[in-house]
Amino acid sequence: MPEPKYKRVLLKLSGEAIGGKTESGIDPFILKLIAEQIKNVTQTGVQMAVVVGGGNIWRGADMASAGMDRVTADYAGMLATVINALSLQDALEKIGVITRTQSAIEMHQVDEPFIRRRAIRHLEKGRVVIFAAGTGNPYMTTDSAAALRAIEIEAEVLLMAKNHVDGIYSADPLKDRHAVKFDKLTHLEALNLRLRVMDSTAFSLCLENKLPIVVFDVEAPGGIECAAAGGSIGTIVSSEV
Repeated sequence: MPEPKYKRVLLKLSGEAIGGKTESGIDPFILKLIAEQIKNVTQTGVQMAVVVGGGNIWRGADMASAGMDRVTADYAGMLATVINALSLQDALEKIGVITRTQSAIEMHQVDEPFIRRRAIRHLEKGRVVIFAAGTGNPYMTTDSAAALRAIEIEAEVLLMAKNHVDGIYSADPLKDRHAVKFDKLTHLEALNLRLRVMDSTAFSLCLENKLPIVVFDVEAPGGIECAAAGGSIGTIVSSEV
């Protein structure tokens, strides 16, 4: 690995990234790959927190569109993120990485409640901290939760690991073969171009707090390690190009 550029990072894993090639649920191969890379990152002294999505198990917006109460659907989605968080915690602990899961919804039997100072203390001790259940509020995406938690723990960068997309494009590269990849963007450019990599609330939080974002493919060889070290990968979004 190159010499780390950052001391503390937050990795956002979408549910689809954890699902890998499966139509739903968790891909054990991808989960192991992610866990091994996180271990390699922490062994360089970089402190790492993780926010997990739940789209591989449950999508609240889709269920709401089908007629389910939106608030209820969103809370169910938060529970899906806890399943993913516990699965990642298990994969990390199996390879010797001390891990703590903190949830925005209290579940004392399976994880800790989110407490900012406790999370920072875990990171300072070299533990990986996984944040589950989003922000604990309906209508808020896990992208927004990732931006918020990154700012709260004073992470230096937000790493957005995507599934089958290696950066930010002018259009969906899986649907439009003419889509152009951006190497660098400013937060304002990403907002003005309405690039749907993360929601506008999350982008705005990063803009206001000058938090850089790196968007990359979770399946890129050594992708998490390269992004955490500040290497050349994916697309970087920052206050200045």
